[in-house]
Amino acid sequence: MNTSDCSQQSEDFQRIEKAIQFIEQNFKSQPSLDQMAQSVHLSKYHFDRLFKRWAGISPIQFMQFMTLDYTKKRLVESKSLLETAMDAGLSGTGRLHDLFVTFEAMTPGEFKKQGSGLQISYGVCDSPFGECLLATTQRGICYFGFVASGERSETFGQLFDTWPDSEFIENPTAVCSIVNHIFRINHQKSAHPFNLQVKGTNFQINVWKALLNIPKGCVVSYQDIASYIGHPKAFRAVANAIAVNPVAYLIPCHRVIAKSGKIHQYRWGSARKKALIGWEAVRSA
Repeated sequence: MNTSDCSQQSEDFQRIEKAIQFIEQNFKSQPSLDQMAQSVHLSKYHFDRLFKRWAGISPIQFMQFMTLDYTKKRLVESKSLLETAMDAGLSGTGRLHDLFVTFEAMTPGEFKKQGSGLQISYGVCDSPFGECLLATTQRGICYFGFVASGERSETFGQLFDTWPDSEFIENPTAVCSIVNHIFRINHQKSAHPFNLQVKGTNFQINVWKALLNIPKGCVVSYQDIASYIGHPKAFRAVANAIAVNPVAYLIPCHRVIAKSGKIHQYRWGSARKKALIGWEAVRSA
């Protein structure tokens, strides 16, 4: 996926996100294609074309991945897949889009320094899910988050608050090449891993490592993750750890949903979480 592809998909996502929000607000009435299109000020023909360009399928087909019947079924199916991954001892590295994600936590000494002496390059880029902010050190990606409309300062604040004593250097060219690589559809020819450098408590680190084992296109519950890290009753603490995940998509916290099958509670918006789950479901079908 090149820069122009990302820019087009980012632009398309602005309307798709609004359409998903409209569906969230009117889910009881099961909006028609006409109503979805009207909510983003397009004809149903233009909306259908835009959606297929972004997702690869029609909006009606895409929304089927958002139904409770579908998510409940996927919760049951995904649980056994996650068990297999955990039993295989993959908690150190995870497969994502045929690439490895390597995970490095800061040492207690580095944690205390609050990033002092650390040089961080960062930039805002386009992605298939709107604007995103990515930051990286010499050792790997230390932050990756999506930028909600009109909330750039809040997103920057999340990065700067995580690494308060670091030196920040704006370098969008270098950073955007990483983002383009993350969302490239065909990764088979690349053997380079995505290296992550994160900061968190031991419990948070264990939760984030567990998330790496959730296969693409699958969803699991907070209770499932709690069980697989050996703390079956700590699902609320697991939810809190997931809520502060500093690396979106690569640490796939969007693949964790309520055991009821509902898709909500996402740091970067429930509509984006639904878009991520549906987008991956299409590509893994």
